[in-house]
Amino acid sequence: MQPIPIQHKLGAFYFFYYSIVGTFMPYWSLYLQNQGFSFSEIGLLSSIAIITRFFAPFIWGWIADKSGKRMLLVRLATWMEAVIWLLIFIIPNNFQSVALLMLIFSFFQNAILAQFEGVTLFWLGERRAELYGKVRKWGSVGFIVGVFSIGALLEIVTISMLPIMLLCIAFTAFLWSFTIHEPKHAPQAQKKLEPLLPILKRPIVWAFFSIEFVMLFAQAPFYSFYSNYLKQAGFSTTEIGFLWSVGVIAEIMMFAYATFFLKHFSWRILVSLCLLMTGIRFVLVGTFPESFLMQFLSQTLHAFSFGLFHVLAMRIIFQNFSLGQQGRGQALYSTMWGLGVASGSILAGHYWQQFSGEWIFIFAGCITLFGFIFVHWLPSKVQGI
Repeated sequence: MQPIPIQHKLGAFYFFYYSIVGTFMPYWSLYLQNQGFSFSEIGLLSSIAIITRFFAPFIWGWIADKSGKRMLLVRLATWMEAVIWLLIFIIPNNFQSVALLMLIFSFFQNAILAQFEGVTLFWLGERRAELYGKVRKWGSVGFIVGVFSIGALLEIVTISMLPIMLLCIAFTAFLWSFTIHEPKHAPQAQKKLEPLLPILKRPIVWAFFSIEFVMLFAQAPFYSFYSNYLKQAGFSTTEIGFLWSVGVIAEIMMFAYATFFLKHFSWRILVSLCLLMTGIRFVLVGTFPESFLMQFLSQTLHAFSFGLFHVLAMRIIFQNFSLGQQGRGQALYSTMWGLGVASGSILAGHYWQQFSGEWIFIFAGCITLFGFIFVHWLPSKVQGI
C-alpha cells in the first residue's frame, strides 16, 4: 500500500478542524438562544469564547518555538476540545458554567490552528506557494460539510444535541492528528528565542496587523450574530447553513486563484480591495435582511473578507518572521483576530436591541473605512510569493 502523501494528511486535518468550526460558528449562537440566553449574554459568551486570543496564542507560540513540539500541542488541544464539549453537554447550562468552559475551550483551541499553520508551511517547504492553497482548501470543504450536514440534521433533532456533534468531530480530529509527525525542517527546541520587537517595528508588519484588527472588528457581528439575524428574518436552519457555505465556497475559489492576484497586484492594492469588499458585504447584509439573493451575493464577498486576506497574512508572516519566530508570528495573527472579534461582539450585543441588527451590520460595513488609514505603509510594488 502506498503511503499517504503529507499534503493529503495535512488537508485531512484541516477538513476535520474546519468541520468543527462549520458546526460551531453558524449554530452556537442559536444553541445559546435555545438555552434561554439573551442577545447581550450571547454577545458576552461569544467574546469569552475568543477572549483568550489576547494572551493564549503567545503562550502557545512561545511553547512551540521553545520546544519545537508543534504537533504535540495540536494533539493536546484537540483532546481538550473534545472533553469541553462533553462537559457542556452534561452540566447545567447557566451563564457562569458556560462562560468558564468557553474560556478553557478557547485557551486550548488557540493552540490548534496557529501552530498547525506553521506545521503546514514547514512541511510544504519550498513548494508552499504552489501547494498551500490546495491544502488549505480542504479546511473550507470541511466547513461546508459541517454547515450543510449539521444544518440538515438540526431540522430533525433538537439543537440541544449540538455539543455531542462537536464532541464527535473533535475526537476524530484528535485521532487523525497522530498521522502527522513533527516537520523535518522546522526549528527544534531553542534555548534563547529571537526577539520579536525589531520585526514588529517594520511598517508592513504593524500596519497589516492594525488593518487585521479593523477587518475583524467589522466582521464580529457576522461571526457572533449572523445566524440569529437570519433566523429573525425568517430563514430556516437549512437556508442559514446554505448561506454560510456560500461564503466558504467563495473562499475555496479564492484559494484556488489567489496566486494570480499575488503575482499581478501589490499587497497595498489587494488589502485595499479586501477592505472595500468587506465594507460592501456588510452594508448589503444590513440593508436587505429578508432578501435571499442579496444575502447570497454578500456571502460571495467572503472570498475577500477572509480568503484573500488570509493568504496575504500567511505570506506576510512567513516573509517577515524568521523560522524560529513562526510560532509567535502566527500567534500574533490569532491574537489580533481575537481582539477584533471579541471587542466587536461585545459592542454588537450591547447595542443590538437599541439600534437593530440591520443598523449594526451597516455600521460594521462602514468601520472598514478606518483600515485605509494604514494602507499607506504597505508595499506599493508587487511582492514575491
